[in-house]
Amino acid sequence: MIGLVVNPVAGVGGPAGLAGSDGAAVQARAAEHGSVPRAGGRAVQALAIIARAHPGVRILTAAGAMGAAAVAEAGLEPVVVFTPVGDPTSPEDTAAAVAAVAAAGATLVLVAGGDGTLRDAVRGLTPPPGRPAVLGIPAGVKMYSPVFAVSPVAAGSLAADWLGPDPVPTAEREVLDVDEAALRRARVEPVLYGTLRVPQRLGRTQARKAPTPATEEAAVASAARAAVAVMRPGVRYLLGPGGTTARIAAELGVAKTPLGVDVVLDGAVIAAAADERRLLDEVAAGPAQAVVTVIGGQGFLLGRGNQQLSARVIRAMGSDPLLVVAPEQKLVDLAGRPLLVDTGDAELDAALAGHVRVITGAAATAFYAVSAPETTPV
Repeated sequence: MIGLVVNPVAGVGGPAGLAGSDGAAVQARAAEHGSVPRAGGRAVQALAIIARAHPGVRILTAAGAMGAAAVAEAGLEPVVVFTPVGDPTSPEDTAAAVAAVAAAGATLVLVAGGDGTLRDAVRGLTPPPGRPAVLGIPAGVKMYSPVFAVSPVAAGSLAADWLGPDPVPTAEREVLDVDEAALRRARVEPVLYGTLRVPQRLGRTQARKAPTPATEEAAVASAARAAVAVMRPGVRYLLGPGGTTARIAAELGVAKTPLGVDVVLDGAVIAAAADERRLLDEVAAGPAQAVVTVIGGQGFLLGRGNQQLSARVIRAMGSDPLLVVAPEQKLVDLAGRPLLVDTGDAELDAALAGHVRVITGAAATAFYAVSAPETTPV
């Protein structure tokens, strides 16, 4: 059987530019910024694929927003095996829910959240060989771990395959997480919290995020200078997170918030660490373009760590919303795999798919394939 556990507050800090969603204080700040939880909706997207392939299947899950609500919305039958005590739910609830679903007989547990949620899932499972397989439905802010599907639809497709006649291969994959307080100070130091047995399908399961090696610093600097050279007066540039965009800010001579989205106009920062609402205001005030880079090893442009650049913000920038900058080696390391966009808006992701111009260095560009990570079932 398939199990489902949803972290109801996962990802709520993303559009607010809070570099995570851990803790009641952060969740309250996110609500003040107008952010709303998205994990339940992304779980429904995954479950809808299962419902199409296996109508009437029963899903082991937790009560209410921790799973049963999403199962029912997708038209499937929830079998509730855990009920949380408090509201909002806690990391202990996530661990207990995963344990309960596993104990009830789930052979694959879908977990909607980010790295912190999957870290809680590790705590809830018994050591091998009694563990079920686990697959993350990407719904958080931090997703360094290679335990997530590339999209909710990809997660649903893998789960549907799991229920089919042919076995789905699995592999042990690391669960990584970072301290969010340190992350907000730009100290990205992932810690290993364990491993999970994860279903593997090429193009459906994401890789671990890879840092930019020190030997590429000169290449990053060259790409950053080239990006600055094409920037136009009167255009608002939304500098997303990343080492490459930080170097662009340095080339412009402006300060860059380590993990925020900063708005630069004519060489000056006019909005630092802007949330989704502020970005919408800035885009409405004049022509704008988001400056994004490639997440090493994964290939994501949107939807991993830069959720402030939401579907609404990208749509508001018109037909040419992205200025993509990355050293050539990051493209080479993808070994032909496409760049990925996961805004949560399937129509927009499909519109962004195709090919994008990537600034890779002085007088050097590449046209590279972009894909919406499986927005329709395969």
